[in-house]
Amino acid sequence: MAFLTSLILAAFAGYIGAWYFGAVEGNFALLLFLATVVTGVYWLAERFYFLPRRRRAADALDASLVQRREELARQGITQVDTVDAKARERLIMQPWWLDWTAGLFPVILAVFLLRSFLFEPFKIPSGSMMPTLLTGDLILVNKFVYGLRLPVINTKITEGKAPERGDVMVFRYPPKPSMDYIKRVVGVPGDEVAYLNKKLTINGQPVSKTAIPDYFDEETMRYLKQYQEDLGGKSHKLLNDETRRAGLSEAEIMQFPNQENCRYSVEGVVCKVPAGHYFVMGDNRDNSLDSRYWGFVPDQNIVGKAFLVWMNFGNLKRIGTFE
Repeated sequence: MAFLTSLILAAFAGYIGAWYFGAVEGNFALLLFLATVVTGVYWLAERFYFLPRRRRAADALDASLVQRREELARQGITQVDTVDAKARERLIMQPWWLDWTAGLFPVILAVFLLRSFLFEPFKIPSGSMMPTLLTGDLILVNKFVYGLRLPVINTKITEGKAPERGDVMVFRYPPKPSMDYIKRVVGVPGDEVAYLNKKLTINGQPVSKTAIPDYFDEETMRYLKQYQEDLGGKSHKLLNDETRRAGLSEAEIMQFPNQENCRYSVEGVVCKVPAGHYFVMGDNRDNSLDSRYWGFVPDQNIVGKAFLVWMNFGNLKRIGTFE
């Protein structure tokens, strides 16, 4: 078993290493699921087979010592050599290959359940959600508010509530589902979303947008136009870059399902959101790869609702809710 366990641990380590160095495309949810299953099997084997067997060996040792003392006593020998007091402890002690499997199962199981069904941490990798979320923000995502989903296969098992306009949502990037993206929900099923000349309209109604003092972007060392937007009853800030055009070139637009629901022009884009899908945009409107480029987010790609910055090592003042 020690050799087999060494191979299993080496396989996990090799996969993590290959993922770290970019040799393979990693899937943390799958890795955590497999780790839970493997350590769970070892935990059951330890509880119902290996530990009872070690206890029987220890009991047999105790019985043999008692029998030896009784035989020596019948012969009139009362002074006998003592056996190492730690002999029983050594027999009971868990071997290293069970320490690294069954011993880790409770911790791995707790992390798996917490991450899969309650809250999952993410790190913001880019500035597409500025000024709401900054690069380096460590956020928490509510995994149950939109309905519980089975890990790995992401199949919904409870309904929850539907995403609403204005929610900051994490989802699997439709062109590459192994990647997680974060954007703000702008359009829900049935909405007609228009983003023309950098003005957002939903179902023919302009979304309120009020100019506020310019935002200084420390990454690019320049000022950007900043606005307060009221979307779905939620108020948030957004940025516009005056140097970027509103429309997209043909080269920027990807092929995506339901693309016939969208009309592109030099002014921007108009899309009718199909059933079971959502239209999302970044708050850094002119520096965000979002639904304008790659289309709609299907319901099965939803991961959860972002609600809290729990850490930013470069700026502790970032900690807190952002809704």
